[in-house]
Amino acid sequence: MEAYRVKKKVAANGVLRLNALPFQEGELVEVIVLARKEKVYKPTPSPLRGKVIEYIDPTEPVARDDWEVLL
Repeated sequence: MEAYRVKKKVAANGVLRLNALPFQEGELVEVIVLARKEKVYKPTPSPLRGKVIEYIDPTEPVARDDWEVLL
């Protein structure tokens, strides 16, 4: 079965027109109409946006006591 896809907008009166289809005159075709939702990018809200962030000794090593080599 050959498939042909085209995007069209439905007119205000509910009419949908299909022109220049790639099928022969008199050929039997099946028409299925599906509503198509456009995907809109919505950024997910960041839980830390707008929150105060404080760095305590940002240049100091982290977890120095966890390293046995340094003891």
